[in-house]
Amino acid sequence: MRRNTEVFMKGEIMNQNLLMHMADGLISVPVGILFFVVSFVCLAFSLKKINETQDEHKIPMMAVMGAFVFVAQMINFTIPGTGSSGHIGGGILLCLILGQYPAFLSICSVLMIQCLFFGDGGLLALGCNMFNMGVIPCFVAYPLIVKPILRNHLNTQRIVLASLAGVIVGLEIGAFMVVLQTVASQITELPFLAFVALMLPIHLAIGFVEGLITAGVVSYVYKENSQMIDYALTNQSFEKINAKKLMTVFTILIIFIGGCLSLFASGYPDGLEWSIGGVTGSHELESNGKVKDALAKVQETTAFLPDYNFDGSEGYLGISTSGLVGGAITLMLIGSVGYIASKKHKHE
Repeated sequence: MRRNTEVFMKGEIMNQNLLMHMADGLISVPVGILFFVVSFVCLAFSLKKINETQDEHKIPMMAVMGAFVFVAQMINFTIPGTGSSGHIGGGILLCLILGQYPAFLSICSVLMIQCLFFGDGGLLALGCNMFNMGVIPCFVAYPLIVKPILRNHLNTQRIVLASLAGVIVGLEIGAFMVVLQTVASQITELPFLAFVALMLPIHLAIGFVEGLITAGVVSYVYKENSQMIDYALTNQSFEKINAKKLMTVFTILIIFIGGCLSLFASGYPDGLEWSIGGVTGSHELESNGKVKDALAKVQETTAFLPDYNFDGSEGYLGISTSGLVGGAITLMLIGSVGYIASKKHKHE
């Protein structure tokens, strides 16, 4: 599902490309199923780990930060001189504030809500999106890059370094995985070398900007409550942490970003669309086949705000509503799943 929303601003038409994730046209059914299984195995493992820690005190922060990432992803920032834009992935940011497994649960919840309720990313491609934007940052970049930098050296300078390194490495691997997934799917319109030559450099630039954003957000949290970052890093309970101020600040940001700033997202295509356009001349590929058609119909049924707007509408109100409603749904879903996961162990 894809539609450019045109909004009028100061007499000029600005195209806002709010959809951000891999569509079904980029992958084959076997590849989609494979990554769906892998991603959901990692999700089940994360839920098991959350269950074992039994830390219900972390759930409110999980819910708020998940909603924050949802609305933050609606803001595409322009990459100067490229004609492209980027948005944050949020995986490393969530890991630094919540810890590895709560972060993965949160980012997966965001991606599922975006896919089902807003038609962002294909339903067949959901597993690929969860792998590229969740598994790689949470299970590769965070433990192998971020943790070694911060272990026993937790300070603002190290947080900036870890944020930049973790985000850039995670995003570059994720971008390369997109290329491999299309090659494995035999998408001949996207030849390997040409696609790599566009994907990696543009996502390096996007990663640098996201790394700075991540560093800024996490540094603020560290300044307000340094224990939170330390406890997330060492997988300790948040029982002794008073996060009321932080949750209030991020709730205000969710409302402001989702309701207002989302209207001013860059009109340029994101890094993936830009790369596809550079190879094929079009920002997207057609999705054909019985399975893909059936899944598209499912999305048409579930997406009550398709393309982050009212169906058939191209106005400001639909975008603002999408930001606020999406943030609220994300908050409730993560809060509910986290509560059930953390309480399950007690009943057992």
